Amino acid sequence: MNEQRIDLATGIGVLGLGAGILGVMTGRKKFALASAGAAALAAVLARREAAETADLERRVSSMNEQIRQLENAVAAQVQSRMAAEEAVKSLSAQLTDAERRAGDTSRVPLVLNTDGSSEGLTDPDTGLFNHEYFLVALDSRIAAARRHLRPVAVALLDIVEGREGDERPPADARTIADALRETLRESDTATRLSDGRFGVVLEDTPENGAIWTMERVRRRLAEDDPNLTMWAGVACYPAHAFDVGALIERADAALESAHEWHQDRIEVATAE
Repeated sequence: MNEQRIDLATGIGVLGLGAGILGVMTGRKKFALASAGAAALAAVLARREAAETADLERRVSSMNEQIRQLENAVAAQVQSRMAAEEAVKSLSAQLTDAERRAGDTSRVPLVLNTDGSSEGLTDPDTGLFNHEYFLVALDSRIAAARRHLRPVAVALLDIVEGREGDERPPADARTIADALRETLRESDTATRLSDGRFGVVLEDTPENGAIWTMERVRRRLAEDDPNLTMWAGVACYPAHAFDVGALIERADAALESAHEWHQDRIEVATAE
């Protein structure tokens, strides 16, 4: 259509030129007027065509810019997807390495008494499970969490009598055991460790859930004895560590940080 308009303008211009020549040769004013009109019409058509051409070029330029932006957006999405795939591969490699290291972790066997009871797995003072069972239960929970891609939390608790002072005696173990039994779920595991502290394994529990559980334990203890001080260190699989030994180390480090405060304190581990 543009070529047709160009030809039309050219044709009108040629006709005008011819009319002008005839006007000069014959001396007739009509031919001269026709020539001037044809020239004016040709000029108008030429200006219109130039304007349409400029507008078309602007549209083409705008479309090219949109295409370039779309190409950049697609390229960014591809790069983001590649980065996500690399992150998944890295996590898979970490999980594989964690499984390998977990297979090398020393495991304490469950040993029953000759009468078939599990008395050797409980603390005689509180009736809670003991340190050996704590290690086995934590290892078992992590193994299950690894298969089902679920979180597990472990908390170490140190509870003493008194609100001030550097030398405060341990709180009554039976009071703590009762508070843990009343606060924790049936799927959770409460244990008394060999050093007098308490270890808790929280199944299918992320960091926020573990903090809230420890806070409920603290409030329950305060109901029995407002003079108690509770420090707790929390670590979670897989956020802070991938195996039993490392997870306990992270929780223990968090508990040490909690001890820097004289009042009740719940600290969360940091991933290395």
